[in-house]
Amino acid sequence: MERRGFIKKVGLGSTIMGVTGAMSIPAFAEEKKAAPFKMDFAPHFGMFRNSAPGGVVDQLKFMADQGFRSLEDNGMLGRSVEEQTLIAKTMEELGMRMGVFVIDGGDNWKVSLTSGKKEFMDTFLDTCRKSVEVAKRVNAKWMTVVPGYFERNLPMGVQTANIIEAYKRASEIFEPHGLVMVMEPLSDNPDLFLRHADQSFMICKAVDSPACKILYDIYHMQRNEGNLIATMEKTWDEIAYIQIGDNPGRKEPGTGEINYANVFKYIHDKGFDGICGMEHGNAHPGTEGELALIQAYRDVDVP
Repeated sequence: MERRGFIKKVGLGSTIMGVTGAMSIPAFAEEKKAAPFKMDFAPHFGMFRNSAPGGVVDQLKFMADQGFRSLEDNGMLGRSVEEQTLIAKTMEELGMRMGVFVIDGGDNWKVSLTSGKKEFMDTFLDTCRKSVEVAKRVNAKWMTVVPGYFERNLPMGVQTANIIEAYKRASEIFEPHGLVMVMEPLSDNPDLFLRHADQSFMICKAVDSPACKILYDIYHMQRNEGNLIATMEKTWDEIAYIQIGDNPGRKEPGTGEINYANVFKYIHDKGFDGICGMEHGNAHPGTEGELALIQAYRDVDVP
């Protein structure tokens, strides 16, 4: 039984089995694909590894069959040119678009851009230049940036100025190509410099470039400050990309405390036509868990 045939039989059950033997499950199911989600949810590789075990092409085809219209891949920058090209070609054939990948200069998880040191600035800008070529290759528009840890020996204002300077210089690299770096406030630990939406909003206003915007990760923002819809409303003009994860647990919507149906309604009503990246784990293992995850997104998609 082929992969898509197998996955589509779920929910068809006894209706299919009751049809005369002339129609097999795979032959019937292969013709039926799920309706596209109204919100542009973007899974990542590995999320459906059990349902589509044949590699990145198989996973992309499975995502498209389930109604997903985009992909995000944090590690795209580290993939080979051949694999990047294959992913881009497959996505183009499937009518999917590319979400974020991370501009990872190796300094994201230590003191770096906050320090103002030339060595960190040079590494960051070099990675930005490399990211332009990758973005062109995979038809990406958005790339995630993280400024790193606090520099405890510098005042907050000086650290903030150092970040603004770094992002201004990066914007000069991205802006001519129509690319956008999206800075992501995080909640992973208290040493991270960028943690709040208003802080990110202020930096965006200071950089003053269409190439510098906010990645609003709902999971991280719920942990750091809550009051999600009101906070998004205050900073909406600078939000260009959204990521998803319920809290606690960082799994799919419906597994934690966030009312995702209301949050998605707000985002949709604002006219957002960007990507909502599914940057979380699966609440349950195996194929059954993957099908449950897809259903969870059906349950909170806008009408």
